[in-house]
Amino acid sequence: MVVRCAQDGPHVLLILDGHGNWGFPKGHIDPGEDAPAAALREITEETGLTDLVLGPPLGTIDWWFRWRGATVHKFCHFFLVESSTGEPAPQGGEGLRETRWCPLDHAEQLLTHDNAREVLRTAMPLVRGRCAP
Repeated sequence: MVVRCAQDGPHVLLILDGHGNWGFPKGHIDPGEDAPAAALREITEETGLTDLVLGPPLGTIDWWFRWRGATVHKFCHFFLVESSTGEPAPQGGEGLRETRWCPLDHAEQLLTHDNAREVLRTAMPLVRGRCAP
């Protein structure tokens, strides 16, 4: 979960995927890569942001879905990541429609999935603490 401290308070980066769902940047762990490195790489690949500072873990979510006739159980590890510069934009080939900085207190309303809302709720006290004047 990428955050930025702005003059009007903390903001969180949301992405609109190709299915019309608002969520956080995420992706796959490549062979030989650990979850923190994958998180930073995927954020850059999806949004173009490169000024990223890895923070604490925010937990893991999991879900089930069907893919080509098979049932898949997917896990996603989230970390608090700070980005103080750069403007995000959907990167070619990632299937994203939009990236948006959203005020922390409004992000829960935009997020499509309950498990993403839980990650946000876990992060809120940490983000507010980091963005306090």
